[in-house]
Amino acid sequence: MIIDVMMPGLDGIRTTLKVRETSSIPIIILSAKSEDSDKILGLNIGADDYLSKPFNPLELVARVKSQLRRYTQLGNMNQGSNENVYKCGGLTINDDTKEVFVDDEPIKLTPIEYNILLLLTKNAGKVFSIDEIYKQIWNEEAIGADNTVAVHIRHIREKIEINPREPRYLKVVWGVGYKIEKQ
Repeated sequence: MIIDVMMPGLDGIRTTLKVRETSSIPIIILSAKSEDSDKILGLNIGADDYLSKPFNPLELVARVKSQLRRYTQLGNMNQGSNENVYKCGGLTINDDTKEVFVDDEPIKLTPIEYNILLLLTKNAGKVFSIDEIYKQIWNEEAIGADNTVAVHIRHIREKIEINPREPRYLKVVWGVGYKIEKQ
């Protein structure tokens, strides 16, 4: 992100503070303000670099490439190796943040739905019977659990599948149970 300090409305300093509340994306501040105190303020509030005007456009390009290289190799872009992130095709579950994404779109699930989906995704390809799912999620014997599990499965499908009647991820194995299809 390249930000000018003197933007109309929300200035570059406040914009940087807002972005830093939720993201660690690289931020380069451009400014006509070239005092050391301005640079120090910009860097202290979360900017990754500060470039005073006038500047050489080639220097800006080099700084952008440097920030992107650092971000992709050392920063958030490399979190895909996190062992608590489970992926199956376009389905991603981050068990640290308890977030679910389908094709990079966030999906809201209830805690029970989340736990069922996590169980199946962690064990992609393995078929779980309704009783096994019930025992794993509710930590008790499954007595008459068929309808309970089926309702939760239906709700999960409605949230993660483009067409719940022709599921891409959450499959039924007739007479056996459910699984997340390995992709």
